[in-house]
Amino acid sequence: MLKLEDTYLHKGKRKALVAELRKKGIKSERVLHAINTLPRHFFFDSALISHAYEDKAFPIGEGQTISQPYTVAFQTELLEVKPDDKVLEIGTGSGYQASILHLLGAQVYTIEYQKKLFEATQKFLKRLGIEMHLFYGDGTAGLPASAPYDKILVTAGAPIVPEALVQQLKVGGILVIPVGDRSLQTMVKIVKTGPNKIEREEFAGFAFVPLLGKDGWR
Repeated sequence: MLKLEDTYLHKGKRKALVAELRKKGIKSERVLHAINTLPRHFFFDSALISHAYEDKAFPIGEGQTISQPYTVAFQTELLEVKPDDKVLEIGTGSGYQASILHLLGAQVYTIEYQKKLFEATQKFLKRLGIEMHLFYGDGTAGLPASAPYDKILVTAGAPIVPEALVQQLKVGGILVIPVGDRSLQTMVKIVKTGPNKIEREEFAGFAFVPLLGKDGWR
């Protein structure tokens, strides 16, 4: 079992990473503070742990990755998380992004499509003492039993914006989702301004693993 140690060296590397993210345009001090607080190396396999504070994505098994820190920060900043927001995350992965949301004070509901990854992350987050609502299933269908949500975050590349996610968003809520083909996506920020009305903003140039499920890639 990987020993969870957060040394001065790790903390120094996190501080340098935060400085790099700030230079790349991340402005939210709350998001930067969460990234500076959460030991990203805890979420890495021991063979890759020396790379934990590089601004890159790395594999975590089952064909999935832990997202690049800049991408995590960018998506989280777009989401505008407030304390006590009910946030649905599609694609739990390693649990790193969900843990950032948790540190921002959100009530986190997160769903993972890959069963082995779901089981491993569920055990790991319990070990860290991070409490959130974890589910196994098809995230493209959302999680209607706990809807509506203040914010919804999708952490895999989708071919379309699943209508179920828009429906499960509160009026005034925000959905952030990468949409495109299997290799390149545009980050889409959707603000639900009325029961059947949305505003949409787009940011090009992102690459995620494919979103799997009924309204994702099959």
